[in-house]
Amino acid sequence: QDDCSEFRSQFEAGGRLSCTRENAPVRDASGRQHINKCLMCAEKFKKEAQRGGGTLQRNKLPASERTKQ
Repeated sequence: QDDCSEFRSQFEAGGRLSCTRENAPVRDASGRQHINKCLMCAEKFKKEAQRGGGTLQRNKLPASERTKQ
């Protein structure tokens, strides 16, 4: 289980997380290696934001379409 709670407060909308580039390799739950834990979490947050944003966008009709129904 990935514990990225220490980075959640630094997370910006849109999946952005500012990380340093120190070399401290870490593997995620799938076994993929990342340069450090912050970069691993940044990728995780970005995927979470894309999943959430994609679902919202698909289910949300433009105002012009809502009035036609």
